[in-house]
Amino acid sequence: MNDELDGKHGVQSLEVGMSILRAMVSGKRSMMLKDIAQAADMPPSKAHRYLVSLIRSGLVEQDRLTSRYDLGPFALNLGLVALDRVDRIRLGLAAISELRDLTNETVALAVWSDRGPVVVRWERPRRPITVNVLTGTHLSLLGSAAGRVFAAWMPASQTEELLRQELASGRVPPGVATLEDARRLLAEVRAQGLAVISSGYFARGVEAAAGPVFNFKNEINMSIAVVGVEGTLDLTPDGSTLAALRHACAELSVRLGSTSTDAGRAGGPAVT
Repeated sequence: MNDELDGKHGVQSLEVGMSILRAMVSGKRSMMLKDIAQAADMPPSKAHRYLVSLIRSGLVEQDRLTSRYDLGPFALNLGLVALDRVDRIRLGLAAISELRDLTNETVALAVWSDRGPVVVRWERPRRPITVNVLTGTHLSLLGSAAGRVFAAWMPASQTEELLRQELASGRVPPGVATLEDARRLLAEVRAQGLAVISSGYFARGVEAAAGPVFNFKNEINMSIAVVGVEGTLDLTPDGSTLAALRHACAELSVRLGSTSTDAGRAGGPAVT
């Protein structure tokens, strides 16, 4: 009994079955028996025996027309239940705390609301001069790094009216006067994978970088931003700050079930 609790013993057949499931998940599509066996590093005859049991359990199903195997209804149900139990904000708070410790900069977490992006939490660095970010602050779509990230990856149907309102207010970055200007700016953000503002931020004397966090539907779910006093942040494309930000966004996206290649991909920032 103690050995079992200590994890010293397990069920080998279950571990073999899980290796088949992992191979199928990695394949990201329905697969033939030979491909599953190769990915799981076992003979096809052995893989077939396990697949029969996995089909009986509902974890795998086979298309009778193509003979291909795919995840079954119980596997999908397990995934949905696991995702439903993921507390995205709790994971986000842990991510910005770790990023703050790594960069020693102010780090904020933003989510989407009916009025646009809003800061739900921020972490203060351990340095004498810092930038304070108020919880509950609604962010400009064009004048803030996190706002640009949301505007770049969210459907236009959800952002266009807010963009028009910002343009009409005149409180926009230099060089952005029309909706077409805004679209070009956001396309640049998407291409680079991050939004970086080194001047012209909505708050004077502040600069920031932000990246997208995606959920299991590969939709933007949150944004992480690093904020600092102008001239003190390392915002160079190959610098440690942007590398750490990319990694934090990519890691959190994976925790939320995303398979998007946008989070954390290589590339330089979109600087204005």
